[in-house]
Amino acid sequence: MCTVCGTPLNLAPQDAPFAQRERAYIRRLIAQGESKEQIKDALAKQYGDEVLALPKNEGFNLAAYLVPIAVILAAAALIVFAVTRRRRPRRSGSAAATPEISTADARRLDEDLARFD
Repeated sequence: MCTVCGTPLNLAPQDAPFAQRERAYIRRLIAQGESKEQIKDALAKQYGDEVLALPKNEGFNLAAYLVPIAVILAAAALIVFAVTRRRRPRRSGSAAATPEISTADARRLDEDLARFD
């Protein structure tokens, strides 16, 4: 990454002086036979960790990888919980929970039902 404009070196303008210096530094390291990891370490030492496109997988930077995964898993668990709870059949109250009606009301109900038969 170009640490001045914050774009990847392959997208940074060819005439940007700082990007040109970074590219020249990388070419020198390649000519010296350095490995990819050695070049990354040298870039981070020379320009700071922000020169790397991805943070290292250690320490506090590890949170950049773990927090989004944890948030996605928690959201998925919440959705599954909500869906299963919604699909669960409702429990009806017990027979003792239904109120008793008076004998006068029961008689009137029977008379009304008899009229519709």
